[in-house]
Amino acid sequence: MRSFVDTLLKAVITVIFVVLVACVTWQVISRYILGTPSTVTDELARFLFMWLALIGGAYTMGLRRHLAIDLLTQKLAGRPRAVLEGFSLAAVAIFVGMVMVKGGGQLVWKTFASGQVTPALQIPMGYVYGAIPFAGAIILYYCAIFAFELWRDGPFRPDAGDTMPVGGPLD
Repeated sequence: MRSFVDTLLKAVITVIFVVLVACVTWQVISRYILGTPSTVTDELARFLFMWLALIGGAYTMGLRRHLAIDLLTQKLAGRPRAVLEGFSLAAVAIFVGMVMVKGGGQLVWKTFASGQVTPALQIPMGYVYGAIPFAGAIILYYCAIFAFELWRDGPFRPDAGDTMPVGGPLD
């Protein structure tokens, strides 16, 4: 399942990036060569960039390549390291769950309910803001996988000692 989600995200990010480059290229051509800037591609590029950044961040989390301050984690081993990694995952999951999924979901709901549409494209703004809870759900999915792997492979197994090699399951 995880490889399917990774592949799907990679494909979505690639498509968004290609369309974004095409929009920006057309914007430059229409502005500087044709002398009439396209408002549609300007707005579309802005919204696609939002989706690209949020989904790309979620995908990066899934690759375990997200920016992290792991100075203390690198110095620890065994259960203390696993506990700290678990605490970090829990903090990320709580933040993402409350801010991105719950708060972002409420923003999408309120925006759809208000009937707000984008100026040039005339599409509901809820679709634009939908990137927030969507990316949040993906990050929560990866947090759950990492927590399970930490529990399964870490020093909490019944057959494990109190040691976990540096470079454990979350490295």
